[in-house]
Amino acid sequence: MELRKAKREDLEQIMELIDNAKCFLRSQGVDQWQNGYPDKDCLEKDIEKEIGYLCMLDGRPAGYVCIDFNGEPAYNTLSGSWLSSQPYVVLHRLALSPSFRGRGLAASVFQAAEKMARSKDVHSFKVDTDSQNLIMRHILEKQGFVYCGTICFDNSEKIAFEKLLL
Repeated sequence: MELRKAKREDLEQIMELIDNAKCFLRSQGVDQWQNGYPDKDCLEKDIEKEIGYLCMLDGRPAGYVCIDFNGEPAYNTLSGSWLSSQPYVVLHRLALSPSFRGRGLAASVFQAAEKMARSKDVHSFKVDTDSQNLIMRHILEKQGFVYCGTICFDNSEKIAFEKLLL
């Protein structure tokens, strides 16, 4: 799996990945992403800021992710305690194609983001998800993330995690 910066011409494919992920979450009884977010405007901003990436596998787009080194304002209001206060990378909007689920792609995306962070001398990785999103919670646990508390994002409470990159 390799990450490639998303381009404006990828937008329709990215929207399809996001829409499939929304349907998958709904089928799992997860309320996350069911109110319009993330929408086309949000994804266009990711592309414009050069923080949106296509996850390429076998030469085909297998997923989409936002990897941001500019911080997440909602994380400043954590109800709990972060492991560190250093600069961090945050991963948002991970959406995987149904064709590639169950192949360890999410783990590969997290590992690629870690590698990117280390190359920028960033040693903290933060992420959030809905408490109902058991699949993402399992992935985060397997990747060594530690629960740190809750934040309010997208008009709902999210659980927040951090992993220190040594």
